[in-house]
Amino acid sequence: MGKSKQTGNHKGDKKKNIAKKWKTKRRTKDLDQIHSDMKPETAAKLLRQDVDYDVTGCAQHYCLHCARYFVDMRSMKEHFKTKVHKKRLKQLREEPYTQAEAERAAGMGSYIAPKTVEVKTQPVEENMD
Repeated sequence: MGKSKQTGNHKGDKKKNIAKKWKTKRRTKDLDQIHSDMKPETAAKLLRQDVDYDVTGCAQHYCLHCARYFVDMRSMKEHFKTKVHKKRLKQLREEPYTQAEAERAAGMGSYIAPKTVEVKTQPVEENMD
């Protein structure tokens, strides 16, 4: 479709391009940020968050790999079966890009192929009290 030509935001003389706002509206975490979230100590905190009424599902149902909150356990289980979740798991199998790899690509060392990381869907605990 192309870039938006619309400018302005109803403030009179200020003319701002709103395309940037549209591009970043649904932005999610990058893969390297998710890799750091997958470390055991960080993952434990994210999967067992305190109740927060400002977040969807009171922050009790969180997909670690997609960085999404869900309303209930059923919708999270359905998400695990979707193409979006499976595609994200496949993307996370490759080791994150590092500074050392960037230096090797610039000619300061020999090339080493990126390693693969074992990524599985998080275990689901059903607490139906």
